[in-house]
Amino acid sequence: MANNSPASIYQQLAARGASPVGLVVSLYDTILRDFRRAQAALLAGNVERRVFELNHALTVIAHLQSVLNHERGGEAAKNFDHFYQVTRAMILDANVCCTPESLQKLIDMYISLRQAWQQIEPQSATAQTVASQPPLPQSDSVPSTRPPAPVNAPSNPPQAPRGSNWNA
Repeated sequence: MANNSPASIYQQLAARGASPVGLVVSLYDTILRDFRRAQAALLAGNVERRVFELNHALTVIAHLQSVLNHERGGEAAKNFDHFYQVTRAMILDANVCCTPESLQKLIDMYISLRQAWQQIEPQSATAQTVASQPPLPQSDSVPSTRPPAPVNAPSNPPQAPRGSNWNA
């Protein structure tokens, strides 16, 4: 069943334009939302809702764990895999013997991890931008930022009207 709420539509659109790091941060946001909803359900005495939210968090964590690239990720992938295993066990425990403290510990752990990913996101975006740009010419002279004009071209190319937001 499709969720067409404004929040869901916004998340879907944001995910389409997100960097890989941004997608990880978004998944951590989802996990944290699940934990907070489970915490609220615990306080309200709603066992069914608490279990539903914790199971959803388990599903998202299982996805994160399944996409780890152990060949390229090396030790970091191994550490993330271990972290996900430990937190999945903690969630299973919380499904049985749930306390506000057990959920808060999970929230604190994922907040810390989310913040670390969020800090590297601008660096990752910069690295991707640089990597996607064509290599610079191997010349000592500074290249012109403007391509040469074709023969028979006017010496003054047309300009955008002043005060306009027009872009080519």
